[in-house]
Order: sequence, then C-alpha cells, then structure tokens
Amino acid sequence: MSQPPLSWQVGDVTVTRIVEMMLPLKGGAEGTFLPQATREALRKHPWLYPHFVSEADELLLSIHALLVDAPGLRLVVDTCIGNDKPRNLLGGVALSTPFLRHMEKAGWSRESVDAVVCTHMHVDHVGWNTMRQGDHWVPTFPKARYLFAQAEYDHWNAFEEDNQRQIMADSVQPILDAGLAAFVELDHRISDEVRLVPTVGHTPGHVSVGIESKGQRAVITGDMSHHPCQMPHPDWSPAFDSDPRQAAETRARMFGEWADGDVLVIGTHYAGPTAGKVRREGDAFRFEV
Repeated sequence: MSQPPLSWQVGDVTVTRIVEMMLPLKGGAEGTFLPQATREALRKHPWLYPHFVSEADELLLSIHALLVDAPGLRLVVDTCIGNDKPRNLLGGVALSTPFLRHMEKAGWSRESVDAVVCTHMHVDHVGWNTMRQGDHWVPTFPKARYLFAQAEYDHWNAFEEDNQRQIMADSVQPILDAGLAAFVELDHRISDEVRLVPTVGHTPGHVSVGIESKGQRAVITGDMSHHPCQMPHPDWSPAFDSDPRQAAETRARMFGEWADGDVLVIGTHYAGPTAGKVRREGDAFRFEV
C-alpha cells in the first residue's frame, strides 16, 4: 500500500517524503535489528505507540527519500533500495515500485534534481542513484551532482564483502563513470540553507543534513538514528553500526543538541508522521510529534 507524501516547511525550504516501502521489524530476542528492544522495554515508553511501534510490538520503519526544495536547489537525500536490484535485505528479491511516479506526482522530474546526497553507502540509501537501461545502470538523475562524503566512499570502496561490492558496482560506480560524482567533506555546505552535519559511528563517513531558513531549523537524520526508541536509549545499536560506541555517543550528543535547539527532526527511517521534536526526559529523550 502506497504511503501519501508528507511535507514540512522550514522557512523558505520544503521537505517532502517519498516512501519506497514500509519495513516492520521484530526487536528483542526474536529479531536481529535491536535486540534490546523487547516488548517489556518498549512498553515503558507509551509515546512510541501507535506511530512507531505496532500493537504487536513490531518496530515500524520506513524506507523513503526526502526531497529538499530550497532557493536555487532541488536536492534528493538518500535514494532507497531501487528497482531491479536483488538485495539480501529483502531475501534476494528485486523491487519493482512506482517510486519515480510518486516523485513526479510530487512535482519532481528526474531532470529537475540538482543534487543528490547519500548520507552513507548502505544498500537502502544509494539504490535509486541509478536505474536499469537495457543491460546498463545509468544515473537516475542525469543533471544532478551526487555528493559523496570522501571518507565514506574510501571506506566502502575498499570493503571486500561481496554484497557491498555489488552495491558499489551498480549504484555508485556508474555515477563516477558519468562524471556526476563530487567528493566532499563531512561538513560541506550545499547552499545557504542546507549543509552536511558529521554524524559518524553508524558508518565511518556518515552525515546528516541540516536545514536553516528564516530562523527555523531542521535536520534529516540519516541512519545515525534508525528509530525513535533510541532516544530514551541512545546506547541501543543495531548490529550494522560500524562503531557501536561512537554511534551511541553521536546519538546522545545530537539528541541533546536538537532538544536544546528546538530543531525539527525528520527521521530517515521513522514511520509516519516521521518528523517531530526531541524533548528531554530526565537523563534521556523522547520524541514529540
């Protein structure tokens, strides 16, 4: 079932969510995502229900892209899994979704995109960088500059695991071959309103995306946080955090900054309503939507 677009206004900047798929996951001993997220632990935080945890105590995650429409800039943040790419995440099944049609309905053609940011180079953040054209993979957004953090690319380009090698081959290398890649630092400024924010730990070169316009502030998290249940528990790390200790430190630090700065937090994997404010709750945090 398709998810309707959600949009948020941050001064002169509009951010729109385009969902590729929903991904409910089991936590606790039954799952492989967040083993600490048992039913008992989740039920201590009733604000997680019903938006972010189901009645069956499943963690509700969304795989979506975020379209940032700023003055002089049309930016896509994270490009999901993509079509026609069998991935282990989905049991080796290749997706065939109307993702691009949903973008078009939101007023975004492939040719209208000026820039693409991949917060990191995991499978569900680079997929629509490219699309199949005959027997080849070509850039989905042919007029865009694809902004890759240099540290992130260097790490994964040297990674020898077969699945990641395939991801680099079909979703990153064609961008380099087309001359559309730009390697940037972790604090790169994209425009007057939009910049990258270093949030390493989940991966060595992970970034979030900060937005500031007319005195209003927002952030697109990337995977420095996968789920709001990590706000009261910043130490809850999935197995695929490259450096769990650093990832936990990053979460605790950023949650504090966002709470104190009254920042609109737009979660890259947060299920609808997806965006809200981080609030302090004792020594930890909660999400207010």
